Amino acid sequence: MNPKSDNRNICVVVHSRANYGRIKSVLQAIHDHPDLNLLLLVGGSAVLSRFGNVSEQIEKDGFKITARVPFIVEGETPTTMAKSTGLAIIELATLFENLKPDIVLTVADRFETIATAIAASYMNIPVAHTQGGEVTGSIDESVRHAITRLSHIHFPATKRSAEYLEKMGESEESVFFVGCPSIDIVAQCDRSMPTDFFKKYNGVGVEPDPAKPYIVVLQHPVTTEFGSGLDQINATLKATADIDVHKIWLWPNIDAGSDDVARGIRIFRETHTAKQFSFYKNFAVEDYTKLISNCACLVGNSSSAIREGAFLSIPAVNIGSRQNYRECSDNVVTVPHDAGQIKQAIGERMAHPPFSSSDMFGTGDAGVKIADVLAKADLNVKKVLAYAKEDVHGGLYRSATLLSDGG
Repeated sequence: MNPKSDNRNICVVVHSRANYGRIKSVLQAIHDHPDLNLLLLVGGSAVLSRFGNVSEQIEKDGFKITARVPFIVEGETPTTMAKSTGLAIIELATLFENLKPDIVLTVADRFETIATAIAASYMNIPVAHTQGGEVTGSIDESVRHAITRLSHIHFPATKRSAEYLEKMGESEESVFFVGCPSIDIVAQCDRSMPTDFFKKYNGVGVEPDPAKPYIVVLQHPVTTEFGSGLDQINATLKATADIDVHKIWLWPNIDAGSDDVARGIRIFRETHTAKQFSFYKNFAVEDYTKLISNCACLVGNSSSAIREGAFLSIPAVNIGSRQNYRECSDNVVTVPHDAGQIKQAIGERMAHPPFSSSDMFGTGDAGVKIADVLAKADLNVKKVLAYAKEDVHGGLYRSATLLSDGG
């Protein structure tokens, strides 16, 4: 289908496997909307083979990639992370200038996400942002709130997040509580596990039997605790090695400290028999849903244990501080980076009676709601703190002006 010239051009920027899972239903809804054209930029770790080359999966799913955006500086340190952010701003600014989108949609709270928001906002392009207002207490939270202040249309995933956005000074008219698009996938897809599920993914280690119990481990580096990644991942490896079920490990993301986490996993693979371990780079979005839906426990520090896990009522052990203060359902228990406590928590979660499903992160229709808002929202790049408007009318601005004149 050829783009309609009178439609709004919505540029969505996807930089990682997590980005894609969090926005796939929105991409489809924008593509299908009669008043919108989809422009899709894919960059960051989503175009790197060692992180699963998510761009290939995006094309297999039927989306046309408008442009690929390579900008990652290798090293996975705080310095390279900052440099990658700067390069992303440069590359994205060039693409935005050429594509001239009506709205740029950016996802969540990563360093690539703030690069997207900076480039678009400085170019007077309205920025729409998903998952703003959430609380985690790490660098992701600082980035997330900075993106909020650079954005003009907000799509928070929870009611509390919507309230926090307004407390941060965002106008009520710009905040649309729609739920998290990742819940759209888990609500709509078939979650059964075929017997040959793992064959197409070429993992390292013993191929799991989907009919037998297994746990899924996904642990990312904590940027604000850079230098501790090796000790942290070793604690989790030790804890899971002592549990007599199959362990399916996924590769960490590209944040600062990723190299330490990956090194710990490689050393373990090379120095242990690891008969009950399998290691994978990436799963397609729907297959990841199948994987975690049928696991005995989800372990690590990924927000999917909290977000999708709440809806799917998955027993989950959250490790460390990466998700501090995030809203959780009762499926999640948090423990420190201590092998004994991790092992005990996993055993208790696996033995726990089934948890109830929670819709705190949505009910499965966020993508369609977001597309409808993008098609109709008033576009204005000028913004002010919502409560500052009250001060202006109340005379505080006038008083400040008089003091300045008198100085």
